[in-house]
Amino acid sequence: MAGVCAAIAAARHGCKTALIQDRPVLGGNSSSEIRMHICGADSFYDGQARRETGILEELRLENLARNPQRSPALWDLLLYEWVKREAELDLYLNTLTLEPIMESGNHIRAVRARQMASEREWMFEAKYFADCSGDGQIGAQAGADYRIGREAREEFNESLAESKADSYVLGSSILFMARDMGRPMPFARPEWAHHYPSDDDLSFRPHGVYRYGYWWIEWGGRLDTISDNDRIRDELLKIALGVWDHIKNHGDHGAENWALEWVGMLPGKRESRRFIGDYILRQGDLESGRIFEDEVAYGGWPIDVHPIAGFEAREHPCRQIQVPLYSIPLRSLYSRNINNLFFAGRNISATHIAFASTRIMATCALTGQAIGTAAAVCRDKGLLPREAARHAIDVIQRKLLAEDCFLLGHRNEDAGDMVRLARVTAGSEQNGREAEKVKDGVARSVGTNEHCWESASLEAKDNWLQLEWDKPILIGQVQLTFDSELEKQLIFTMDDDLYSQKTNLLKGLPQRLVRDFEIHALIDNSWRSVRSVKGNIHRARRECFLPAMKTQAIRIICKATHGYAKARIFEIRAY
Repeated sequence: MAGVCAAIAAARHGCKTALIQDRPVLGGNSSSEIRMHICGADSFYDGQARRETGILEELRLENLARNPQRSPALWDLLLYEWVKREAELDLYLNTLTLEPIMESGNHIRAVRARQMASEREWMFEAKYFADCSGDGQIGAQAGADYRIGREAREEFNESLAESKADSYVLGSSILFMARDMGRPMPFARPEWAHHYPSDDDLSFRPHGVYRYGYWWIEWGGRLDTISDNDRIRDELLKIALGVWDHIKNHGDHGAENWALEWVGMLPGKRESRRFIGDYILRQGDLESGRIFEDEVAYGGWPIDVHPIAGFEAREHPCRQIQVPLYSIPLRSLYSRNINNLFFAGRNISATHIAFASTRIMATCALTGQAIGTAAAVCRDKGLLPREAARHAIDVIQRKLLAEDCFLLGHRNEDAGDMVRLARVTAGSEQNGREAEKVKDGVARSVGTNEHCWESASLEAKDNWLQLEWDKPILIGQVQLTFDSELEKQLIFTMDDDLYSQKTNLLKGLPQRLVRDFEIHALIDNSWRSVRSVKGNIHRARRECFLPAMKTQAIRIICKATHGYAKARIFEIRAY
């Protein structure tokens, strides 16, 4: 997800971009090959707007509308579509990166790759490269500094770290899926699978829900999760089938009618290399909710550490320490010694303890969008990543905010946004949700401040909001940010238990989301309808006008929502 979001962001900002993927599908651990749901800061439900936005929110809402059957293959197809529709983005699937071509010792000039099915080799030359591969092969081959394993407690003053450093990492997992067939379905354990006849063999590992396997089928933390990947897969398959045999054939689990329908053959990898940037994110940064000056993303998943023995450990399979929302600096997303290398995803510059939170896919997606945007700023200004972090961070942050990303402690201060100069009125408004809130620079609820306008009803006398300027101006784009209920979870999952939780939006589109709306403009002293949209499913809408219209006022009329009785808008921008 980091690579997908990085590539889309770079392409949208005008960078000619190549996305090189060694698998036939996109999405990494979220793809149909592995089927892990995308988790993030919204995993902890406290009624606050914690969910990630930007490109990831686009994808989640689109998938919610088009894939209510929760098909993993349709998620693959959606990611493929979102990448292919970008004019500046070329996709190379089933393509192995073989080696970087270096110049001046610390600068990547090109990457050589081979596309397996077509038997073609490619040489990709670029000013900037981003290793979002998780394992970080190209970055490592280029000589980028990295770490593997756990730091000693004293190195970064981390109370959760071990007393001594070692090379151990979190293990990998394989998921399976099962189905209730409505009739008895026998299962014969393969001779090579492990045998777990007693519940004591699965102590601390609840196994009473069968649809979606178990993340705690984890193994390989004491091995090299890169070079030993096949060995780890083989052992995980033995464990997974042994667990299923236990469920089916040992004790009364009520699983007589259940049958396996899919078993993963590609391990879902948690940890391997972590690159070293100009800053290494650490436990204290997360626990304090630190806001960095060069913040470009945020996280909020707990610090989630597992026993290194994985499935073989006779203890609880994870330990979670809740953290507040925390920021991630750009200095943790580029190499400290390879001067044109970005990275995003689970291989960012973080300690093992901090990584235990940042490794989550929604956080990875945010770091991907951040570096894609940063690369575009570097190209426009002729900067290297380190120079951008020092001299252009305000530009990067402004672009991220404009693309519906959330940055802790930052608000829209874009001088080019003409809404900041407009007078705002509305047909009606609620106490604490006044019309002026659409220009206060924050596009989500934070604490008790909802930062949005809400009407009294959807009736014609109430459902409009108007922006007016002292004299006519040219507007080529109106950007609207609606309410997609960010305080709730939106986790596309095959896990029926998670799917059924009340805090998950998967039952249907957010009711507070505006579905139908119109934009009217005051042109030559006459109101004209310049845009009518029906069936909107997205939080952020960018309505472009070519040629730009000359107007002294625009009015947004909210005709219908997906179920809520009032209109809500968080932000309006005009350029």
